[in-house]
Amino acid sequence: MNIRFPAEWEKQDGVLIAWPHPATDWNEQLNEVLDVYTELIRTIIRFEKVLLVAPDPEAVTAHLLSEGILLSNVIICPTFTNDTWTRDFGPITVLEENQPLLLDFGFNGWGLKFSSDLDNQVTRKLKENGFFQPEVKTIGLILEGGSIETDGCGTLLTTSRCLLSPNRNPHLNREELTSALVNIFGLQQIIWLEHGHLEGDDTDAHIDTLVRLCPNNTILYTDCNNPNDPHYIDIKLMENELKTLKSSTGVPYRLLPLPWPEARYDSSGNRLPAGYANYLLINDAVLVPTYKDRSDNEALKTIAMAFPEREIIGINCLPLIEQHGSLHCITMQLPSGVLK
Repeated sequence: MNIRFPAEWEKQDGVLIAWPHPATDWNEQLNEVLDVYTELIRTIIRFEKVLLVAPDPEAVTAHLLSEGILLSNVIICPTFTNDTWTRDFGPITVLEENQPLLLDFGFNGWGLKFSSDLDNQVTRKLKENGFFQPEVKTIGLILEGGSIETDGCGTLLTTSRCLLSPNRNPHLNREELTSALVNIFGLQQIIWLEHGHLEGDDTDAHIDTLVRLCPNNTILYTDCNNPNDPHYIDIKLMENELKTLKSSTGVPYRLLPLPWPEARYDSSGNRLPAGYANYLLINDAVLVPTYKDRSDNEALKTIAMAFPEREIIGINCLPLIEQHGSLHCITMQLPSGVLK
């Protein structure tokens, strides 16, 4: 069977988003975070469709219309969710004999940290309600979309801290999990990073907060040049790992370091996981999280070096890091042929 895991920069039908509501952890800052989601949807629909899951479609429709958003590129599915991190509970698309197939992995709240019973059903409900064209295949593994990166050419990048955490797939060791993922995704190689994390990240070092594969054997990665920051040593060890990597064809990667934003803290003094690697690729554009930080412009320019033919658009994501995630975490791309 010919299986390929496509890169995020390949052609898309749309983006899956889950609408924040009072039963999610966003309740105390709902208005602020709705502003982020409204701007995100307004931007995405310039380029492609948005598939929006929400418990109250009428209320969402009224909100979007009041904000002047045309609904011709917005599809709303009435569905309850625990939260809104669709990167980690949405479908992961592979191409089987060049036709899309949706993989529905188990989602257990990042290793049993948070409730996930409703989120874990979203992909199946979207299929049952006729929103997806391809077959949905249930996979008997716990795996979040934010924990894996691919170049579309047979390389998968991940972190051992996440995929080998004891509350995800404790029945599999590294070799067994590697074998399973190679078969599921049709891979040539899996690269395991042993270093790198962001304080305040609940995901056990998701790769999409740290390192991103880009076209033309390029890697964008989170850098830290402040020796007094507690991240400094671990990030430098991660950087050293990246310098040794080669693509599946044996080519060393071109490394582009992303700037380190100013430290942000919540009201209790806990560090928040602000970073620029958590960007979203859509058709003809890259949406980049910004934080009203002096490093925002440098981040936009660096990402433009990896994607010179795309429009680079900043989205203020300060409200998102209050719940320990950012822009890529709240979205899941739907490749061409997925939407019905």
